[in-house]
Amino acid sequence: MEPLSHECGVALIRLLKPLEYYKNKYGTSRYGLDKLYLMMEKQHNRGQEGAGIACVNLDVPPGEEYMFRERAEGKDAITEIFGRIGDSFKGQLYMGHLRYSTTGKKGIKYVHPFLRRNNWRARNLCLCGNFNMTNVEEVFEEMVATGQSPRIHSDSYITLERMGHRLDMEVEKEYSTAREKGLEGLDITRHIDDNIKIENVLRTTLEVYDGGYVMCGMTGSGEMFAIRDPWGIRPAFYYRDDEVVALASERPVLQTVFDVPCEDVKELDAGQALVVRRSGECAVSRIFWPKGDFKCSFERIYFSRGSDRDIYRERKKLGENLVPSILKAIDGDVDNTVFSFIPNTAEVAFYGLVEGFRRNGMDVRTEKVAWKDIKLRTFITEAGARDDLASLVYDITYGSLRPGEDNLVIIDDSIVRGTTLKDSILRILERLRPKKIVMVSSSPQIRYPDYYGIDMPHLEELCAFRAAIDLWKDRGMEAGLKDIMAACVNELSRPTSLMRNMVRDVYSPFTVDEINARMAQALRPEGMETPVELVFQSIEGLHDACPGHKGDWYFTGRYPTPGGIRRVNEAFLDYCQNTSR
Repeated sequence: MEPLSHECGVALIRLLKPLEYYKNKYGTSRYGLDKLYLMMEKQHNRGQEGAGIACVNLDVPPGEEYMFRERAEGKDAITEIFGRIGDSFKGQLYMGHLRYSTTGKKGIKYVHPFLRRNNWRARNLCLCGNFNMTNVEEVFEEMVATGQSPRIHSDSYITLERMGHRLDMEVEKEYSTAREKGLEGLDITRHIDDNIKIENVLRTTLEVYDGGYVMCGMTGSGEMFAIRDPWGIRPAFYYRDDEVVALASERPVLQTVFDVPCEDVKELDAGQALVVRRSGECAVSRIFWPKGDFKCSFERIYFSRGSDRDIYRERKKLGENLVPSILKAIDGDVDNTVFSFIPNTAEVAFYGLVEGFRRNGMDVRTEKVAWKDIKLRTFITEAGARDDLASLVYDITYGSLRPGEDNLVIIDDSIVRGTTLKDSILRILERLRPKKIVMVSSSPQIRYPDYYGIDMPHLEELCAFRAAIDLWKDRGMEAGLKDIMAACVNELSRPTSLMRNMVRDVYSPFTVDEINARMAQALRPEGMETPVELVFQSIEGLHDACPGHKGDWYFTGRYPTPGGIRRVNEAFLDYCQNTSR
């Protein structure tokens, strides 16, 4: 009900045949560009702030442009870019990016891809990615200590300059090798172009990074790559045949665009890189050994396309696993309960929930109870009018349940801040006069922010965190919060690799049910008479439904990297300092 800002999406295409081949077979010289457009549109949900594309043409002679880039801002950026480039983008290597900022930094200079220019083809580097680094300050200081001076303090620009520096070193090494072999002139250039080891560049660039990433890039000489972080946090999938190599953030994108079965699309594993040489030779290389199995479970619950075969099954299982908890919430009174869902992203979990009941011999009543209707208009300036419109973002189906007789169970994919629930959903649902409202989340309580590429709220914005703090205060235990603050200070004085997440102690005195009840109390609109209960997925239910994705730090605080632990301890200190002012 409260959309989280989506993470970024990436798209890569490498054509393996001469350009004339695609024109003869598919009737267009824009085959690669058209595929890139489709791949980006199919991932539009992952980035609404901006988009960019890049291309390398290996066939042009010296003196002509061979590396192209276009970027635009706004939710219509894809349409704008492809509408203005015409036939100027022609080549064998294509890269696309959909941006959503996790840092709040705006402007065209922050829109990917980033481009580093040089007169040597092999030294030109174009870079984009779905990533967020937790130790960018340390990496910045290391670069400064070696004499470099990055122009912008952001993980994107720092990575571009760091990788560009490593690429320069690789070029210099091959230049020396070529001279040792007695090569001269253009033969040296050809040797460099044919022998660059992108694996070396990736390893030396990223070995000190802490964070989640899928990093994609290409050089002016025709090397293309994509690498996944060694924890496997952020996703990447690839497809290859004798005509093309392609990579995207989501599997169904490749299935749809290239009309291939699920089995033909492979997932890039943690620490692996997909590398396509200038020659077109393709290989999956091990750059880093995996540092754990932390594929993000929130990708499965919320961000990824539900049309993926496995994600569809997992979301249905998430719904099915909620049956016992919902039965308890309605006192087993299935005959007098109406089941529904909101928003549309929760629809698949709703199907699983209904199937779960029916599998247990219970025939449930389902209705389309809530509808997304309007958005607050910016020209409304009076506060009262704005608040009234905000409360009516959703509408209801009148007559969909029996007033005073039926319970109403509504399933959502997640409850994060709780503001929409309080300001709109519960108010409008009460108009149906249900006996009881049970709001169900297919994910567990979201207790901790993300620091790996999803723009999650600050700690104090999470309704589960606020509920836990309220319980400390309700029970006269506030002094214990100062002990947690002191523990966070102590942890931050230790080496990052040894830190523990002390914010978990905020939740440890209370049961899940106690926090649920306190959340329901806090989110209940003033004057509301209908009883409200919250039901969340259990951690066990999450792991049962998504066994291949064990990254659950949003719910458990088990961050996969030291940088995440440091950041959450810092977040609690920031909260304490802000509330003491």
